[in-house]
Amino acid sequence: MQTFECVLPAAAALGECPRWDERRAKLWWVDIQAPALHGFDPKTGQDVAIPMPENIACFSLTEDDGFIAGMRTGIFLLDAKGQVVRKLCANPENPATSRFNDGRCDAHGRFWLGTLDEPKAGNAASLYRYANGELTKIDAGLLTSNGMAFSPDYCWCYHSDTPRFTIYRHPYDVDSGEVGPREDWVKFEPTPTDRGRPDGASVDSEGCYWSALYEGGRVVRISPEGKVVGEYPLPARCPTMCAFGGDDLRTLYVTTARQGRPAEELEQYPQSGGVFAMRVSVPGLIEKRSALRVTD
Repeated sequence: MQTFECVLPAAAALGECPRWDERRAKLWWVDIQAPALHGFDPKTGQDVAIPMPENIACFSLTEDDGFIAGMRTGIFLLDAKGQVVRKLCANPENPATSRFNDGRCDAHGRFWLGTLDEPKAGNAASLYRYANGELTKIDAGLLTSNGMAFSPDYCWCYHSDTPRFTIYRHPYDVDSGEVGPREDWVKFEPTPTDRGRPDGASVDSEGCYWSALYEGGRVVRISPEGKVVGEYPLPARCPTMCAFGGDDLRTLYVTTARQGRPAEELEQYPQSGGVFAMRVSVPGLIEKRSALRVTD
């Protein structure tokens, strides 16, 4: 039976955005609230934290091994050591109540990322595309933009609105970077004992969408037709995002959170905030990198 094991007992407040670096054989991830960018070497078990000047929630690697990162006040370019080089653009929303949240790059190196409406009161979050120095609003009226991913053929763009328990999809033209109308793709029904809702995600080589269900204690695999075809529990109530890694891309890594969780829950799940891993039969895909370079 496939099971998750804790490979890094990090006790992160809000672990997020695991991303496999195939060149350096390293898993990068963030603690949004620390805030820090982490580099984890699964062969040695060493994890190095690089402090950030503000909340960092998502990133993609660049062609020259740097990072493009969505933070609270804007999008930043970091060098290969994780040091801030410059601010690329500002958060167009009010950073007192909004920050960038989940994101990743498409096949042409465009950076897609959404925001989080912290008061959860005004549907103020949006999904954006950053390309050629411009930030374009793609979708709006969200509470927490999350779960950004693409189908392997780039015919579909996926994202979720976590508090609405819903994963959306848009028809996608990867050459132009344009999306079609938003469709409700998968909706989860909460119960009094299970409020699992779609957080971060990743897509495997068969086109299945793996979603971390926050407060659901599990990761689900969803077929391209929108059917849940696998459920994998882990010993943490709040998984936040998954990523495929390892030399064969058959290790599924999952970050988790422990901030604000009840004491009895943390007693039951003491590894909450750690990074977990599970071997899977279907490999993932190498993450696309930003077209930007630190020296640009």
